[in-house]
Amino acid sequence: MTIDDAGAGSLEVSVTQHEETIVLSVRGEVDLVTAPQLTESIDAVLAEHAPPALIIDLTDVPFLASVGMTVLLDASRRVTDATEFAVVADGPTTARPLTLLGLDQEMTLYTDVATAVAALSPTER
Repeated sequence: MTIDDAGAGSLEVSVTQHEETIVLSVRGEVDLVTAPQLTESIDAVLAEHAPPALIIDLTDVPFLASVGMTVLLDASRRVTDATEFAVVADGPTTARPLTLLGLDQEMTLYTDVATAVAALSPTER
């Protein structure tokens, strides 16, 4: 499943499933223009799948504005107790601001998708 708006300031979001874990991979800048699209994508995944684990992969995000961090924080608070939530943030444009703002205390951060999937797989829990 791919959710894509090809206009300027667009964000490409693709959804993959690793066993029961859903990975929502984001490509593009997450800013004031594109943050609502990320919110819609997260909402759609949660409504359609109700997964036991949801990972937001920011590996291909070159810019993460504060509004994007708010979307992630809101999503981490919206998931039910039955859904584990994690974010893959591996660089200075994603991991650093999340850590500096203390959001790594609110949600679990991983440096790569494979590690996140392994940590959240049903056999690891």
